[in-house]
Amino acid sequence: MGRFDFIDTPLLGAKIVQRKKIEDSRGFLSRFFCADEFHEIGLKSGISQINHTLTRQKGAVRGLHFQYSPHAETKIVSCLNGEVFDVAVDLRKDSPTFLQWHGVVLSKENQRSFFIPEGFAHGFQTLTEDCELIYLHSAPYAKNAEGALNVLDPKLNINWPLPISDLSERDRNHLYIDQNYQGIAL
Repeated sequence: MGRFDFIDTPLLGAKIVQRKKIEDSRGFLSRFFCADEFHEIGLKSGISQINHTLTRQKGAVRGLHFQYSPHAETKIVSCLNGEVFDVAVDLRKDSPTFLQWHGVVLSKENQRSFFIPEGFAHGFQTLTEDCELIYLHSAPYAKNAEGALNVLDPKLNINWPLPISDLSERDRNHLYIDQNYQGIAL
C-alpha cells in the first residue's frame, strides 16, 4: 500500500503529494518521505539536505530560488504550521511548460507536499502568520550555483493571493526576465 497519492499539475514533472494519514483514537501517523515511492515519480537521487523555515508575517513572500546544474535540486516542500501558497516556475529551456508557474496551497491540515523537480524555481507566500515549512533537497546548497527570479516579474505574472506584506531586499532585487532569457539546461 502506497502512503501517497501523486497528483499531476499542469507543469510537467511537478506533483502535488497527498500524504495518507493512518488514524486511530491516539492520533495519526503520516509519512513525509519514502525513497522507493518518490523514485517512481522522478527523484533521481536521495535526500541530501533538510531545511526548516519560519516566516512570521502573513502575506510575506520568499523566492523564487533555484540552483544551476550540476547542483540542480529536486525539492519536496511541506507545511508544518500555518498555510502557504507554494509556487513552482518551470525554467527548463526545452520544456513544453517553460516559464509557466503553478501554485498549490500547503497546510498542516491538508497534509499536502509539493514535489518540485530539478530545473524549477520555487517560492511561496504565507497565507497565515507563523508559517513553518520543511524542505527536503536532493542536493546540498551551493552558493556559487544559486539563481533566482523576481517574484514581481510581469513576464511570470504570478497571481499572489494576498498583497505582499514583506519581501527581503535580496528577493526584491532579483532581476526580471528579459527577451534573451533562454532558461536552464540540466
